[in-house]
Amino acid sequence: MKKKDNFNTYLSLRKEYEFFTYEDFKIVRNSDHFHIAFFFNLSDKYFFKPTLKIPFKHFYKDVKISDIENIIFHIGLIELISYWKAACSPEIIVKCGFLNADQIAWWKKLYFHGLGEFFFLNSIKTNLNDFVKITIDSDKKFEKQIIENSNANIIPIGGGKDSIVTLELLSEQQKQNKCFIVNHREASLRVIQAAGYSMNDVIEFHRTIDNELFKLNEKGFLNGHTPFSALLAFNSLLASVFSGIKNIVLSNESSANEPTVEGANHQYSKSFEFESDFRKYVKSFITEDINYYSLLRPLTELQIAKLFSMFPKYFEVFKSCNVGSKTDEWCGKCPKCLFTYIILSPFVESQKLQEIFGKNLFEDAHLLKYFNELTGIADEKPFECIGTIDEINIALCKIIEKHKNEKLPFLLNYYRNSESYNKFSTINFENFLNNFEQEHFLSSELFDVLYKKLNEGKSAKTNR
Repeated sequence: MKKKDNFNTYLSLRKEYEFFTYEDFKIVRNSDHFHIAFFFNLSDKYFFKPTLKIPFKHFYKDVKISDIENIIFHIGLIELISYWKAACSPEIIVKCGFLNADQIAWWKKLYFHGLGEFFFLNSIKTNLNDFVKITIDSDKKFEKQIIENSNANIIPIGGGKDSIVTLELLSEQQKQNKCFIVNHREASLRVIQAAGYSMNDVIEFHRTIDNELFKLNEKGFLNGHTPFSALLAFNSLLASVFSGIKNIVLSNESSANEPTVEGANHQYSKSFEFESDFRKYVKSFITEDINYYSLLRPLTELQIAKLFSMFPKYFEVFKSCNVGSKTDEWCGKCPKCLFTYIILSPFVESQKLQEIFGKNLFEDAHLLKYFNELTGIADEKPFECIGTIDEINIALCKIIEKHKNEKLPFLLNYYRNSESYNKFSTINFENFLNNFEQEHFLSSELFDVLYKKLNEGKSAKTNR
């Protein structure tokens, strides 16, 4: 993604639009769904009303509006960042709920690091202390709730390989599990069907973005990436209350912890740091009865790719390409497509990969720029949900080893003659696959599920 020099625009917008207000939220219970609206105000000049529609399902608990007000209030706090960033007003005023000093500090941290990519790509120079002041203009306090939930699992589904692995690892509990989708796309629906779930048993949220925001973007207001996974996290709390299910099981891996560039991580709200912060916040201010964690946290993208390769029924189903998401295809031209092709190549045969992606991406010289970014030959990683530079290089070395007696396609031949190949080709591939991240929130039983699937039933006790 191209970096823009928008610092002067940032300064002028902050001067013109001095405050951004979270005015209120409204919850309406209709005959077949909850309708939720949030009301935001940009310096009394622009007004936004994003909405959330939650269709009732047969398995939902009888939830009162008072049961969900605290969570809805918090969803608004993460929803607002998409609108605040248009002008980056120096003050956010919250008028519909109280936050104490610790909560304010928590939200400032999330906003700042969650917008790290936005600040970087817009050339905005700021810091955690100065980028915004959060003012509370409300005495309305929300109490922590006691929620009686079952020990089943809610599994958010995006349509990519990671959530597929989580679905399969927890397949023994399928009758109790529920899939969760925010604004479904074709790939996520196919994954759910392939996994054997009925859409009647899927938790569905429909989120709308106020069209006024798109109009501001066309006028030259600021735009960029926001921490969607944090939005998903707060929405998943609501899914837990409706379904009466305690465990929210994410599919975020240890690779997400690596910064994209210094000071900015595209995957910040998928990182262990956010996961840990979120768990503490929820237990302190919302409820102690929901367990939010990532099942794949001990794993790298390379390990997840190995697990995914064990489930070939999903090969023609999954999609992870953001460029092709609207047309439900792999575009074959972006860094996410190339990364996915690379990370699967050690485990999936070349012919099958070409069938999935429509071509051999290693033969495409136009992808050299992204190839250099992915491998660390270039200075900056792509702003995408991808693996670490190390594991991408290790995967490439393994691919070359697999095809050492064949003529290598363009990108692999290029890599074979690079310094990166000389550096990483000495690393033992199998040993790398047997390393596990130590920071996670898995029980011993769940960790053993991961380990046994990767290592044919060996004991995990000495490897944790």
